[in-house]
Amino acid sequence: MDLTSAELLERIIGKIAALQSKGEGCFDEGLFPAQRVNRSIGYVRPDTTVFFTAVVVFTLQKIKSTLPKKAQQQVEVMEEKALKTYPLFRNKDGLKTYNFWKTRPSNHFPNGYLFRRFEHFRIPDDVDDTAMIYLTSSPTNEEVKWLKEKLILHANLTKLQVKNTYADYRNLRAYSTWFGKNMYIEFDACVLANLMYCIYEYQLPLNRHDEDSLTYIRSVIETNRYLEEPFRCAHEYPRTVPIIYHVARLMGAFVVPALEPIREKLMADTQQLLTQKQPILDEIVLKTSLIRLGGTEGITVSRDLSTLTKADFEGFYFFIAGLLTAYEHPWLYRWAKSPLVQMRWECEAHCWTLIAEYVALSQSL
Repeated sequence: MDLTSAELLERIIGKIAALQSKGEGCFDEGLFPAQRVNRSIGYVRPDTTVFFTAVVVFTLQKIKSTLPKKAQQQVEVMEEKALKTYPLFRNKDGLKTYNFWKTRPSNHFPNGYLFRRFEHFRIPDDVDDTAMIYLTSSPTNEEVKWLKEKLILHANLTKLQVKNTYADYRNLRAYSTWFGKNMYIEFDACVLANLMYCIYEYQLPLNRHDEDSLTYIRSVIETNRYLEEPFRCAHEYPRTVPIIYHVARLMGAFVVPALEPIREKLMADTQQLLTQKQPILDEIVLKTSLIRLGGTEGITVSRDLSTLTKADFEGFYFFIAGLLTAYEHPWLYRWAKSPLVQMRWECEAHCWTLIAEYVALSQSL
């Protein structure tokens, strides 16, 4: 079926809007349903995380101006509904940080049978969800400045030192993925890219922690570590494709002098990956990244996007939870990258959003 970009976008935005919860089942009205899975052991559970809701809204906000009028109106309705869910995930003590799961009362590993029963598996608020919620809502100047100070309290070497990274990164004063008084320090290139997007978006002055966070992002790409050992570079997003996507998204939105030295390499690496057959969503994400980095050649995807269905998303995941990542013992950490000890999250609405993003960005080529 030959559809114009506008027609295709209108259709996709309609699909996304239809997927937003109206309050059915375990999903609060306004959330985009997701599920956590470990298909190697037959584990599938509906998951009421705020993450996908915030990311879907963020992505749609950024392309809204390129959408047909009807689709723009649908995005505005989705945004309004989504923002009403954010208080459910706010810090349990009322601070302006956010959790992956509901906090009052705590609802970690929702709809599970085992992990939800143990406090050990209750996670603190995190930088990723907090950055995305700040980016999709309207924080005050005071709230944004407060967040910056809060981040410093949990950065590497403020109190604790990162262990689960390469030795040459252990003295970087980069930000950690986690808030939480006694939470271990963790570096994740995608989380840091999202956080730096937030810092640039709100035009906050850069400090040593920002500079070292950008140094980490640049180095994992310069050294090819993100190609060879993506899990060690991004524990929550342990594949090369999402690392490219997040870094390219940051570089496409802002002039980041610290990252300019890797632009050509990142483009070349992305083009090299595209010489290999990729699952359709990985192909779309990589080509979206090329557009953001300034590429114009070979951007057309290999499939008619109007024919895609939910079945084409099977097996696609953006991020994970590694059940052994937190353990700093070398033997346990060695096992942490095994799929057997990982939860992966899937969200149909996010998959359609990635497609809409590609179509919107490719219109101008």
